[in-house]
Amino acid sequence: MQLTIYPANKRGVANHGWLKSFHSFSFAQFYNPKLMNFGLLRVLNDDTVSGGMGFGTHGHDNMEIISIALEGELKHKDSMGTEAIIRQGDVQIMSAGTGIRHSEQNNSSEKEVKFLQIWIIPKNRNISPRYDQRNFSDEALKNKMLTVVAPDKPGEAIYINQDAYLSLGVFDTDSMIEYKIQNSGNGAFVFVLEGEVKIGSHSLGKRDAIGIEDSEIFEIEISKNSTVLLIDVPMAEE
Repeated sequence: MQLTIYPANKRGVANHGWLKSFHSFSFAQFYNPKLMNFGLLRVLNDDTVSGGMGFGTHGHDNMEIISIALEGELKHKDSMGTEAIIRQGDVQIMSAGTGIRHSEQNNSSEKEVKFLQIWIIPKNRNISPRYDQRNFSDEALKNKMLTVVAPDKPGEAIYINQDAYLSLGVFDTDSMIEYKIQNSGNGAFVFVLEGEVKIGSHSLGKRDAIGIEDSEIFEIEISKNSTVLLIDVPMAEE
């Protein structure tokens, strides 16, 4: 098993006043040749947007773009005619495919909105653009890793155009999770949203992450109440 630590305090930081973003991988003005990606996971941005502010209309293509709302409300509008509000507990995905334009705005003029933006390189290029969104309650995530994004829609998971799986869990202190990698050749990127966990001999706190390669199964020990995101993703480029 190969483990790589991604400390929270080593992430790239962009502070534009209205936007504060922490980059787990190289993005925009933050460039680190050692932090380009984890397999086909290309972007994990931890964003906070001030009240009344947001991202103007801009375009993407051939990327699977996932947003996970953490706090507040994010207003989405795109060139497919989709208009939606993303709230805490919501997971949103766009398959940009042949091309899509969209905007994201804080739906409140006063309160901040906080969300994760995740980009995964797609399996099939130039597909028709697609949008989906679903809410996953804390109760549904309690003391288990619930798959919320998957290529084969197990349970209530949202479809992704890649052999990747995103899981979320909200755990009590002293819980233990055993996780089995979904597909041969995949690795796992474990991102601690809140709390403290231990994997192998490594203790991870809030916003720390660890990349796990060459392992079929591993354990996560919960040192104190924690919320965990796990991204199970192909390591070899398509």
